[in-house]
Amino acid sequence: MNKQIRIRSRLMDSAGFTLVELMVVLVIASVLVAIALPSYISSARKSRRTEAKTALVDLAGREERYFDTSSPPVYTIVPSQLGYGAAAFPVTVGSGYYSVTLVLTNVAGVPGYTITATPVAGNDQANDKQCTTFQLTNTGIQTSAPNTTACWQ
Repeated sequence: MNKQIRIRSRLMDSAGFTLVELMVVLVIASVLVAIALPSYISSARKSRRTEAKTALVDLAGREERYFDTSSPPVYTIVPSQLGYGAAAFPVTVGSGYYSVTLVLTNVAGVPGYTITATPVAGNDQANDKQCTTFQLTNTGIQTSAPNTTACWQ
């Protein structure tokens, strides 16, 4: 009988985790999350920036096609003429993190345009301080705020 009590006592002593072991696991998990989360957020923002730049280049290509096929050659500000279903700019593109606006220009009688992509308010991309806007003109000039070189790589 004494032997059964000792065996049962040993099993109960070894069952479960101690509070110290649990706290060590929580600390390790917290450190891993603290390291991984900012890296993940940065990677997600970079991929969304690529989506915005792709949308600008795509819209510029559509504008150029429209210019080449219209008579007389003009650019358009009507999204439906460029293959977008929207009635007017701005148009939300891609996964919904950026909106695109189009402004027609006319410098010394030469028609042109400037396309701008800005983050949609209320989502995580609006917190991106490295690349807040992207612009592309009909002459191919790519700019971005605050750092054109880093954002258009």
